[in-house]
Amino acid sequence: MPGGPVRAIRRSALELLLQSGRTSLPKEFGGVLRAYDGVITEVLVLPGTEQGARAALFKFYMLPVDMSVVGTAHSHPSGVYWPSAADLELFDRFGRIHIICCNPFKSNDWQAYDPRGRVRELEVVEG
Repeated sequence: MPGGPVRAIRRSALELLLQSGRTSLPKEFGGVLRAYDGVITEVLVLPGTEQGARAALFKFYMLPVDMSVVGTAHSHPSGVYWPSAADLELFDRFGRIHIICCNPFKSNDWQAYDPRGRVRELEVVEG
């Protein structure tokens, strides 16, 4: 069931995010995060999402009404996972949790943030 604070990400969702970032090079990858019972379980790509060298542009009007969607995820091909000014604006407008992954997209090349851009710790869980 959706709702409540997000405390973890399923390893398979994290691996999908990292793989998507890697295969999108040199462009950014962008998706939305779905969570149940405080665990991010899926990374979804919205139809029409544009991938560019400096940004992934979300088409939020394509998002169905879905209370399990809790935030966004995108990649930074630059190798830096700190949020840009545009990222912080996105975080503030949509969702409760946001993940940025970066090149070279290994298991520790990601960070989660809250809507104000503060670092959030997420446990990686099996399942």
